[in-house]
Amino acid sequence: TATKRTESAQDIPVAVQALTTESLENRGVTTFSDYLVQLPGVTAGGSGPGQSTIYIRGIASTTPNLTTAGVAGLAPNVAFYLDEHPLAQPGRNLDVYAADMSRIEVLSGPQGTLFGASSQAGTVRLITNKPDTLDSYGRFKAGVATTSGGEPSYNFEAMYNAVISDRAAVRAVIYQDHKGGYIDNVAGSRDISESARFRTAGTVRDNGVPVSAIRAGFQAGADLSNVNRAVANNDDLVAEDINDTTYTGGRVAVSYDVSNDWNVLVSYAHQEIESDGVFFEDEELDDFEIQRFAEDSLEDTFDSVAWTLTGMIGELEAVYTGAYTKREADQIIDYTDYMFVGQYLPYYICDYSVVYPGAGGPVGNCGAPNLFVDSFTKTEVTTHEFRISTDQSASIRATTGVFLSDLTLQELNDFTYPGSTIVDGGLGWVDNYSFDTGYRSDSGAYPEGVIFRNDVERTDKQWGVFGEVTFDLSDSLSFVLGARYYDVTVDMEGSANSSFCNRALFFSKDSNAFGTDISDLYNADGQYTLRNCSDPQTTYYKDQIDASTPANVVAALNAPDAAETSGTIFKATANWRPMEDQLYYVTVSEGFRPGLLNRPGGASNGQGYTVPYALDTDEVTNIEFGMKTDFFDRSLRLNANLFMVEIERMQTTIFDPSITNLFFSDNAANAEVRGLEGEITWVPLEVSGLYVSSAFSFLDTEITDVLVPTNDVIEGDSLAYAPEMQFTNTVRYEWGMFDNLTAHVQGQMLYSDEVYTDIITINRLKLDAWTMYGMTAGVSAEGWKAEMYVDNLTDERAQMAGNFYFDRARINYAKPRTVGLRVAFDF
Repeated sequence: TATKRTESAQDIPVAVQALTTESLENRGVTTFSDYLVQLPGVTAGGSGPGQSTIYIRGIASTTPNLTTAGVAGLAPNVAFYLDEHPLAQPGRNLDVYAADMSRIEVLSGPQGTLFGASSQAGTVRLITNKPDTLDSYGRFKAGVATTSGGEPSYNFEAMYNAVISDRAAVRAVIYQDHKGGYIDNVAGSRDISESARFRTAGTVRDNGVPVSAIRAGFQAGADLSNVNRAVANNDDLVAEDINDTTYTGGRVAVSYDVSNDWNVLVSYAHQEIESDGVFFEDEELDDFEIQRFAEDSLEDTFDSVAWTLTGMIGELEAVYTGAYTKREADQIIDYTDYMFVGQYLPYYICDYSVVYPGAGGPVGNCGAPNLFVDSFTKTEVTTHEFRISTDQSASIRATTGVFLSDLTLQELNDFTYPGSTIVDGGLGWVDNYSFDTGYRSDSGAYPEGVIFRNDVERTDKQWGVFGEVTFDLSDSLSFVLGARYYDVTVDMEGSANSSFCNRALFFSKDSNAFGTDISDLYNADGQYTLRNCSDPQTTYYKDQIDASTPANVVAALNAPDAAETSGTIFKATANWRPMEDQLYYVTVSEGFRPGLLNRPGGASNGQGYTVPYALDTDEVTNIEFGMKTDFFDRSLRLNANLFMVEIERMQTTIFDPSITNLFFSDNAANAEVRGLEGEITWVPLEVSGLYVSSAFSFLDTEITDVLVPTNDVIEGDSLAYAPEMQFTNTVRYEWGMFDNLTAHVQGQMLYSDEVYTDIITINRLKLDAWTMYGMTAGVSAEGWKAEMYVDNLTDERAQMAGNFYFDRARINYAKPRTVGLRVAFDF
């Protein structure tokens, strides 16, 4: 359904990778991390279940930090669909459990004419099995597994399809999958002496990049011998296998044929992910070990209602589809690593004499740097699409429609420094008050120890008109022309606030001084209030700007109301089919991604760089040569695509405390991608039961122009998560046995080349290449199936993702060797 019509994948001029129901079961695919490794050319950055960003063809710059992904994360450039409904959001892919799936489709390259803004690099679609009016039946699946050095796992899934009448059917599935942990939290301690405030220029970070002079600590090399430094330790959190995760959920769908020409399909899905711990390790410790000083946890829940009405209006096929999805993620994240980059941290957990030493040097007391973030994110998305298609057998045929989407993302993050409650000489902390202007999800006092709060509502609204027309010039030659007009508005209100003014010294209500009053900044009302720790505040007006107006105020008065963009993208394809089993095509297509507003817009490093208030869109132009061919009575299939992609104004997210203590984004670079991808499938006619397949991807990515003057993006560097080579090889053999039994054995080899995690050098890690193997063996008969499997057979330390946000390498590895049994029964 890549063209929004049901067709054979071999008949459409679109690069498609598809995992069918059979492939999903044979390979044991259930979650995002499972199907990711099965698809060369598809990668991801992130930190665990439901906490990743998908990339296709190496079009990637950075992965949003989880604590700010909602409000500061870039819009995804890969669209994620559940059936007809887009569900992508910044920094948190919706990790839908693959229960009762018909297939998973990956459409590589820009798909913007049919799938919109977030399909700049491609589209991932999860297609569910629909209610069947032909028969009532069900299936039950279950499995158990054990992981080397970790906890056991277990799962079950039950599906039933019930015929209500010859016009109606209902299909339901429920599931639970408990995945045992394998990361150990080991004993450790830290104190404030490791803060970036005391780091000297020239210090070489763990990723090999030295600290520049502009990023040296404010008190680099200070003698802390006279400072009493409280020590953070994690003795009460030491435990083995901390990262266990449970997926629980279900889905029900009802299909009803209103008439011979019209059908209505309504579905409801609910899923909960409960996950503890983290999925990365500290490279300076032993395998699968980390030191965490807060109890990481995640509760991620989504509910989705969707509806589709399909029918005929005269000779036209009409489809109206819509959906409402609500997702809530409640998470505790250890933030202690922030100490390694946070120059201002000592202010909040040490007394004044340590932060601003006198002639005698630093003295005083410092609290323990055990920090954490209490993060709550709520996302609501409503979408509507109406499209019509003409007679698909005609020589000129078209699909055209209109699309609307309304996304609201609320994020309340409390950055908590328990050591800030220290009292010395009467200068303690009074109640932390919320600011009194703009959007507030919580107007009460801050909880104890909360030093920063992001209380932000982000809205993404878009509408578009799209269409594709196919012209058959002969039996073998046709052209496809497509276009989409889009209009996108990204707005933000709320606050990125600190508790700076709540020192007892000031005895004042915090009025968002030294934070960012986003509601005041991005409202285009012609006035802006410069806040400090006492009243009265100073309000400036745009029509009264003169030479005495501070430069930062002038910039704030000229800040936009929202990040708005509109335009038209195009696609053109020429198809040539010289014979029935061969298709060749060339495509030129465009894609775009909307911009966003920066919370710290206007901040400057004093060295010529200022954070922009709003990002421009980034755009891609893709030229692609493809072939889809079958040979030898369709026993051998070869599909391949050669592509060239030009990226303009590539967006990236930056964390640089020398500029501001908040994550921000900018259009950092122009880049290009050159690549070849494809798949080979062989089912030899002379060897019954043998199946051989291989999928591959080759990439060459490069930054061609640097657009930001920070010296952190380097011309000639590769893009993020863009392995030069990836491939998946699968061999399966089935043979008949006694009593109508069929046996099978399957082997698989997965390979990925080395990658970098970012295009920003100070945040950039290099991940090693890896090779993994898997084996499956089992038997089946009519009505049941049983098999043993081994994933990661050689216990490879495969580096799947990583981050260096806070100057410490944190790397996600593939799950250690896992041995399991799974069974299925039909009824």
